Amino acid sequence: MNIDLQALEARHPAALPSATPALQGLSLQVAAGEQVAVIGPSGAGKTTLLQVLACAQPPTRGHLQLAGQDPWRLSARALRQLRGQLFLAPQVPPLPPRQRVVTSVLAGRLPAMGVWASLRSLFYPADIPAAFEALGHFDLDSKLFERVDRLSGGERQRVGLARALLAPAGLWLIDEPLSALDPMRARMALAALVSLARERQITLVATLHQVDMALAHFPRIIGLREGQLVFDLPAVQVTPERLARLYEQHEHELRGEAPLLGADTLAQIGSLPEAAAPVAMHCR
Repeated sequence: MNIDLQALEARHPAALPSATPALQGLSLQVAAGEQVAVIGPSGAGKTTLLQVLACAQPPTRGHLQLAGQDPWRLSARALRQLRGQLFLAPQVPPLPPRQRVVTSVLAGRLPAMGVWASLRSLFYPADIPAAFEALGHFDLDSKLFERVDRLSGGERQRVGLARALLAPAGLWLIDEPLSALDPMRARMALAALVSLARERQITLVATLHQVDMALAHFPRIIGLREGQLVFDLPAVQVTPERLARLYEQHEHELRGEAPLLGADTLAQIGSLPEAAAPVAMHCR
């Protein structure tokens, strides 16, 4: 699925009308089947960009086209069909705590299922081997029948990523997929996402705080700062000087130090990196 943004402006739904837009005059194109990493300091507009691409919120100005269509000019039915071709993996996956992992992973297929098949899948998982295979890409196949609330924060994050492999989507939108993972599993998860997207010709747009991981795994890097495009370059052309300018006054993020998280976020994703003990999770 190709993406075309022209002078796009967007603000957080809860922002005041007088607030500075989270995205300001953003123009970029992503070809179908391309894999792109979006980097930049906190508050750069990375998550807002994914929300707009997922058709979760309309732009306030400018133009968005997905697969040659303007989502917000479609009928309600056509918009639902388009959303069924998109997969958004938030940083904190909204997994029901008492659900089995197999059911959570197979939920990635829900956009392509009818109502009765969807309801039946809650009690009788339809394709256990497919869920097992998807989890295997993230070293989680041993957790197939575990309850979600018995997983660590990093394990839950990987379950959210495994859903993408079963989704009937042409566009994967992945928000900070490594925030709760240790370095070894972070490399494994990112390598799996990028290689499978390339193999299946799925467009992948991922936001990352880990600049070294973005440069190592993605051929194209987009740098955002304060809602504006700073650079859009092949990874080999992203120099230390460009990164220093992008992260000016945010050097701790460039060094890979995670931003401080609030108590609510920590309660949802568990201790970092992956927790050894079970962590309770509440759905949002």
